[in-house]
Amino acid sequence: MAVATIPLELEAGQRISLNPVSWSRFEHILEQLGDSRSTRIAFADGILEIVAPLPEHERTKVLLADLVKIMLKAQGKAWEPFGSTTLRKSGMAAGVEPDDCFYIDNYAAVIGKQRIDLDFDPPPDLALETDLTSKTTVSAYEQLGVPELWIYEKHQLRIYLLENGTYIQSQNSHIFEQFPVSEWIPQFIQQSLTEGVSRSLQAFEKMVP
Repeated sequence: MAVATIPLELEAGQRISLNPVSWSRFEHILEQLGDSRSTRIAFADGILEIVAPLPEHERTKVLLADLVKIMLKAQGKAWEPFGSTTLRKSGMAAGVEPDDCFYIDNYAAVIGKQRIDLDFDPPPDLALETDLTSKTTVSAYEQLGVPELWIYEKHQLRIYLLENGTYIQSQNSHIFEQFPVSEWIPQFIQQSLTEGVSRSLQAFEKMVP
């Protein structure tokens, strides 16, 4: 498929997959798609996926990031948020756009930066994904060396920890060791559907020690 035939916009919930794709072609496609778009990309192992999230995805991803910020604040940790910035590393031929990501241990290294280049910058300490996450997406984070990945899907939170270059699924977070996040996150996301986002965030903030 020629680069020129790739649609710039997809319908909500649609996904297209291209295989094989070289690194140079991936960069060309990113340039063609531009920054002002609703679609997100994942590239690993020569596979490029372009996804248009569903509307409810936006609400969940914002809430998930807000819950993370409350826990970071409770722990007194500094952080730098980078949202859905494109993370890519030419040496690993991988790239991905998270729902949100946070620099925590390495926050000082990215203060003031507008873009992240993983050929020179450290990867974010935590990346967040909600729904529509594929094996290609997980593989991209793994190859980019992101230490911790959270995937919220079907009312469950899956936590992936990077050990010796490979993700291991865990019930516990390394970043929030004292918090039962795999229980708390689904509970408060579900609670927000009946009590509203602001009240659920207020209740969560009161509960976090």
